[in-house]
Amino acid sequence: MSEVITGFDIQEVLDQLGLEKTNLGASTGSVWLQTKGEVLESKSPVDGKQIGTVVQATEEDYHKVVEKAQAAFLQWRKVPAPQRGEVVRQLGEKLRDYKEPLGKLVSYEMGKSYQEGLGEVQEMIDICDFAVGLSRQLHGLTMHSERPGHRMYEQYHPLGVVGIISAFNFPVAVWSWNTALAWVCGDACIWKPSEKTPLTAIACQKITEEVFSDNDVPEGISSLIIGGADLGKLMANDTRIPLVSATGSTRMGKSVSEAVGRRLGKSLLELGGNNAMIITPNADLNVVVPGAVFGAVGTCGQRCTSTRRLIIHASIYDKVKDVLVNAYKQLRIGNPLDENNHVGPLIDTDAVAMYNAAREKVVAEGGNLIVEGGVLSGEGYESGCYVAPAIAEAENHYEIVQHETFAPILYLMKYDGEVENAIDIQNGVKQGLSSAIMTTDLREAERFLSVAGSDCGIANVNIGTSGAEIGGAFGGEKETGGGRESGSDAWKVYMRRQTNTINYTNELPLAQGIKFDL
Repeated sequence: MSEVITGFDIQEVLDQLGLEKTNLGASTGSVWLQTKGEVLESKSPVDGKQIGTVVQATEEDYHKVVEKAQAAFLQWRKVPAPQRGEVVRQLGEKLRDYKEPLGKLVSYEMGKSYQEGLGEVQEMIDICDFAVGLSRQLHGLTMHSERPGHRMYEQYHPLGVVGIISAFNFPVAVWSWNTALAWVCGDACIWKPSEKTPLTAIACQKITEEVFSDNDVPEGISSLIIGGADLGKLMANDTRIPLVSATGSTRMGKSVSEAVGRRLGKSLLELGGNNAMIITPNADLNVVVPGAVFGAVGTCGQRCTSTRRLIIHASIYDKVKDVLVNAYKQLRIGNPLDENNHVGPLIDTDAVAMYNAAREKVVAEGGNLIVEGGVLSGEGYESGCYVAPAIAEAENHYEIVQHETFAPILYLMKYDGEVENAIDIQNGVKQGLSSAIMTTDLREAERFLSVAGSDCGIANVNIGTSGAEIGGAFGGEKETGGGRESGSDAWKVYMRRQTNTINYTNELPLAQGIKFDL
């Protein structure tokens, strides 16, 4: 094992971020509620050691937080959007100050590499920058009326209180994608982070608290509740929360969608992916290898955009397979805070069990493990969360291939003939998040991007499935949920649309020429 980054001391990191060994799990901003729920322990998958504990929020705490957020929204919505944007700009500056310690905590609590931890904080900074510009562009349209002396236009108003349920794999970035936009739109936010990464959430709340207090932002605009699925269910069923943004498994998303739908609320869902990369005979292998390998093993396969399937033309299948097997032999697995390592741990031993079950399942269904993988033990692997990435030859119709396994298992499969055959295989799953094609043939690329091509929310050419930029809307179709976060016009989901008509005449003509004489 190599030496970890110089000077890493988890206690120093906790001190820099204002975290205690025991923390409260509910906050309305600067006020931390004296929660009396069960104690939640945060253990690092890196070394199995306890980082700290959190006293979870109760149902009573939840209702207090919602009431405070409701009251705060009534004030915040009246603040001009550019002024709201200025507050978010300052948050981006504050995150720059805390980038290193927060990036270290993300890496240590979640298990992703230190560089990925820093990258995740950079995403937070980037979305703040995006939101600042957006605060001056929350525009509607002006339309011509069919009636003389009338003007029509549409405008957008804030929704109210936005509930955010986030997953462990991006413990801070996804929260910021939602909050930065929702705040400039004039909403209040309540965050229920994953109970697997509670300390990064508390750190974000404390950083936000510094900025909001300096700007007299109403108490309750940024709120936090830490706890289990019961809090998420309260949020999903709460008519006081017009929008619930949920990131996680398809199973969880269906539950949230059903509950929110029953009360005719709005849901923004970012759910599972089963992402494929098509490799045509015209692919440049110098691009294929890093894209496929990082896509499959980055964050130990725990990204919703991780590459799960490689669909390779039969004429180059053996060549690509041999190159990938050789590349996997060079992977360095270990402490993610060691920048020399490529792969860190899975989040916990439950994830390890799912990884093992998937490897067994693919063999039972007729697949062939060409890179066997396995659980690692010994010095440096004491947490029991380290696994070696695996590669299996498989068929797309296998049950295990049809489902997302949140672990570094890559399925290889062949296609013959034209690129449309590969696209059919790629689209032949229930999920529709991210997709990629590797080709130097413009016609193949355009067919992949056409209306008859990839059915995913993200379709890349000569780029892997994993990773996205802030400027584009992020999300997927089918069982991925259909939601869109981050860039483009994703801001509209956090607002309600209103059409306005103004009559500036002394008469009252009706639309469609209807007559109504008294």
